[in-house]
Amino acid sequence: MEASMQIEIAKRIPLAQILAKMNLYPTKQTEKECWYLSPFRSEKTASFHVHNYKNLWFDFGEAKGGDTISLVQALLKQLGQDDSVSAALKWLDNTIDGKIDYLPPVIQEQAEQSPVLTLKSVSPIKNIALKHYAEQRRIPLTVAEKFLKQVSFVNENTGKTIFALGLQNEDEGYELRNSFFKGCIGQKNISFIRGSDNKPPKGINVFEGMFDYLSVIAQRNGKLLKSDTIILNSLNCMKLVMPYVKSYGYTFGYSWLDNDLAGKKATPQLIDIFKQENIAFCPMNCLYKPYKDVNAAHMAKLEL
Repeated sequence: MEASMQIEIAKRIPLAQILAKMNLYPTKQTEKECWYLSPFRSEKTASFHVHNYKNLWFDFGEAKGGDTISLVQALLKQLGQDDSVSAALKWLDNTIDGKIDYLPPVIQEQAEQSPVLTLKSVSPIKNIALKHYAEQRRIPLTVAEKFLKQVSFVNENTGKTIFALGLQNEDEGYELRNSFFKGCIGQKNISFIRGSDNKPPKGINVFEGMFDYLSVIAQRNGKLLKSDTIILNSLNCMKLVMPYVKSYGYTFGYSWLDNDLAGKKATPQLIDIFKQENIAFCPMNCLYKPYKDVNAAHMAKLEL
């Protein structure tokens, strides 16, 4: 069988079927999604998410995810074994033994609804679970309280009220995060944070996510950066950067994008924006390699 064909078949194996082979079963599930205790570490609260329709996984504790092959690769790597694609395919072939319980998700995918979120309240952070989540990301509560709010909202599809940490964006929406949820209420936009320099600052920082920025602030014992900061909240918001740097006189642009394929693909776009305004491009990636992002490096540093 051709390798490309073998890969496509492997990607169609339900993640639930693979996890069951390792005696892992969901602690919570719906037609759309399942939550598992992570296969990568010992934990009491499930943080390993599987999207049933898309057949994709994401581990919120490790901040990584992917398809069936990437899951097996990660498991093999943890065991100290060959974690190449070919090794993963061989493992799947031996483990599943050709018995694939799979239904194409096309019809189900069409029926899937995006959650409709309705804002209930915005307040200082009081929820114990949210405080614990900030601690898990190694963000001191004093830092979290300075930039984030406790946001409660209702998922109109399920009727459930959810609490999350929220960072306000420039459209007065909120970027939302908790242990099991990542999303936005209101219009998606960047977040702009003025630096501590009273004079027009010479630099502008561009971070990909809120916890990357908060990690740097935590490392500075809560002190603001002198330069201004843009938190993209999504790489799709890169196009919104220009109005915030145009004709402002910034000399240096500090890039804090992720060390992954998406971050690498987005970097030329940011370089082009800076180039148009004669801003010197200063990538900061070397400070948090080999980790995926600033927060992952920050967490690893504190756990050593």
